[in-house]
Amino acid sequence: MQLVADVGGIPGKDCNGFCKYCYFRKVKEIKSFGCAHCLPNKIGCERCSKGVADSQSAFKAPYEVMNEVHTALMMNMGRGEASAYISGGGDISCYPYLETLTANLNQFSIDSILGYTCGKGITDSQVAERLINNGVKEVSFTIFSSDPKLRKDWVKDPNPQAALDACKIFCENIDLTGAAVIIPGVNDGDVLRQTCNSLEEWGAKGMLLMRFANTFNEGLILGNEPIIKGIESQPVEEFADLVKQINSEYKFRVSGTPLCDPETGGPFAIASDENEIFLQFIKPITGEATLITSKIAEPFISKIFSKLETGDNVNVIAVEKEIACLITKEDLEKLDLSEVKDAVIIPGRSFVHQLDAERILSADGVERLVGRGPDTLSVDGELSIDMTDENVIERELEQFNDLVDAINFFGMRVRR
Repeated sequence: MQLVADVGGIPGKDCNGFCKYCYFRKVKEIKSFGCAHCLPNKIGCERCSKGVADSQSAFKAPYEVMNEVHTALMMNMGRGEASAYISGGGDISCYPYLETLTANLNQFSIDSILGYTCGKGITDSQVAERLINNGVKEVSFTIFSSDPKLRKDWVKDPNPQAALDACKIFCENIDLTGAAVIIPGVNDGDVLRQTCNSLEEWGAKGMLLMRFANTFNEGLILGNEPIIKGIESQPVEEFADLVKQINSEYKFRVSGTPLCDPETGGPFAIASDENEIFLQFIKPITGEATLITSKIAEPFISKIFSKLETGDNVNVIAVEKEIACLITKEDLEKLDLSEVKDAVIIPGRSFVHQLDAERILSADGVERLVGRGPDTLSVDGELSIDMTDENVIERELEQFNDLVDAINFFGMRVRR
C-alpha cells in the first residue's frame, strides 16, 4: 500500500530557483482552462488553474503532512505494509523538514519513497545517509548530467558536487532511478553516456529520459513558450530511437517520455503486431464516434482500432498538441468539423470545459454529443519503468475497454 505524503511547495520558489529548462519557468498569470472537474456551468477549478502550475501551496509543516498520511493510513487499514511517496510542487530536497518527516514516518514503520528531486537542496552529501537511516528505500533523482559544471549552469544547483555525491550514496545503498531532460547539444551524445556510465558504476536501478518541450504544441500551455530561445526540441521519432539505443548500451532499465519503454513496448504496447492476440479481450464496439487525441498517440490508437475492424464506426483525429492530457480548447478550434461524427470522445484529462467542447465541436451547426474517455490509454515511461510488459498490457486493456464503454454509450445515444 502506497500513501502520498504531499509536502507542498511552489515551482521556482521552493526549489532554489528554476532550472533553465523548467516547464514552469516564465509562467506569469495563470488562466482557468476548464476541465472535467469544473462545475457544469462554471469554467475553472483548482485543478485547471493553480493545479496545472503546481502552485497550490507553499511547503507544509511536517505535522500537517503526517496528519494527512495518518488519515490515509486509517482509511486503508488491512491493505498490507505501507510506504509513503513523498512529493511536492517544489524540489523535495529543499523541504526543510525532510529528515524530520522521514524519521516520523519511520517511527510508524512506514518506508519512504522520494519523488522527483533535483537534489538542489542538498548542501551536505551525508544527508543521503541520514535519509537512508530514516527508512528511505527509493529515490527518483533528476541528475541531468554527472558533470557538476553543467548541473550548476542548467539545473542552477548551488552545490552540484554535493548533490552528485548524495546521488552516488543513494545508488550504492537503495533503489535510485536517474532522470534527465535531454537538451539537444547540451546533455545528449557523449555527455549523456558519461552520465549513464556514472549511474551504472554507482549501481543505479534505472534511467528516465525526458524530451525537452519548448513550444505550445509540445505541451507549453501556460503562455511561457519558448522556455529557451534558439533551441529546437528533438523530433519524437529521433528521441524514441535515442531511448532504445541507450537502453541497449546499459545494464540498467532505460525508459523515455513521451516515447518509449523498450522493455514493455509502451506506450500502446497492444498496438504492436506481436501483441495483437490480446485485442480479443476488448469489448465489441456497438457505437459510432470520433476520437480526438494527440499527434503522438493518434497513429497507435488508429492502428488498434483498425485491427478491431470497426469499419467506419470509429475514426481517430489528431490535434497538433503532442500530449493528449494537455489538449486545450485552442486545439479543438483548429479541427475540420466535416471529419467529426455526431458523437465525439475527448481525452478525459484534457483541459477543456464541457461547455467549450460542445460549443466548438458544434460550430458548424451540427449539434454533437461530446463525451470524455478515460484519463489515460496507456502507461507513460516514467511509470512503466517499474512495470513488466504484462502489467502494461493489462493496464492498456482496462483503459481501452473503458474507452469502448464511452464509445458505445455516447455513440448509441446518437444513433437512437
